[in-house]
Amino acid sequence: MPTVPERPEDRPAPVALRLTLAQVASTRDGATNLALARDAVRRAADDGAHVVVLPEYASGFDPHGPDPELAEPLGGRFVEGLRAAARDAGVAVVAGTTLPGEDPARAVNVVVGVGSDGALVGAYRKVHLYDAFGQRESDRLEPGPAGAPPLVLDRTSWAPDGAPGLFAGVLTCYDLRFPESARRLVDAGADVLLVPAAWAAPSSLERAVERAAKADHWRTLLRARAIENTAFVVGVGQCGPGVLGRSLVVAPDGAVLAELGEEPGCVTVELDPRRLGEVRATNPSLVNRRYVVVPR
Repeated sequence: MPTVPERPEDRPAPVALRLTLAQVASTRDGATNLALARDAVRRAADDGAHVVVLPEYASGFDPHGPDPELAEPLGGRFVEGLRAAARDAGVAVVAGTTLPGEDPARAVNVVVGVGSDGALVGAYRKVHLYDAFGQRESDRLEPGPAGAPPLVLDRTSWAPDGAPGLFAGVLTCYDLRFPESARRLVDAGADVLLVPAAWAAPSSLERAVERAAKADHWRTLLRARAIENTAFVVGVGQCGPGVLGRSLVVAPDGAVLAELGEEPGCVTVELDPRRLGEVRATNPSLVNRRYVVVPR
């Protein structure tokens, strides 16, 4: 008897992704930062989220710039605490931390992905260091290898039930200014771009114009990465002295779905794969493109 081909209506529909943005004000105190992260995971679980995203430098932040003294290994207190919190709550976690560098005077800026079972599923080492606007991360940080495999998390990271769902790729802060970083993640299958950040902005009233410009850059670039890649984009920022906050969720057509101000807070959104499909059918720019991204 011939096999009956599977009809599209017989296939399981992709599952929506419920995602919590946890905008926190991390400090140099590791115990306080871990407590903030644990609280964010619990709040995400209470909201029925599959994933919670914390900012860059969630493990330890100094507004004067990255400090290698705040670095700890993947088996250290912060990441192990995230793993325990994720396992206890059944919520996957994406968060920024710093690891010791090969040079003791430097660290490595890393975003880790932790599954809802507490497993460490990946770590992205920031490729583009923030040597701009009068700052030099490269004086204290070692860059990640440009040719390393992209970090793309699938539904098995947060709900290992076999159902299809959205794929989430990770980049970090200053990477947002380099569109090829986002495109490389989309080429690797990402439907959602997660951007933990500590978007630098002056706090003084005398530099209010510059602060407004940096805020405009942040919002504009997040929306641009969404529109040009027809992807959801989720920017989660540190808040407090020297940084901007203003976490944002953007739909594949550039519409803003959620936005926070400059104070600590959480917001949970649902990313519907049907909206992704509709936008990509109307605007097939990924299919029409003529160039590829090659690391150098």
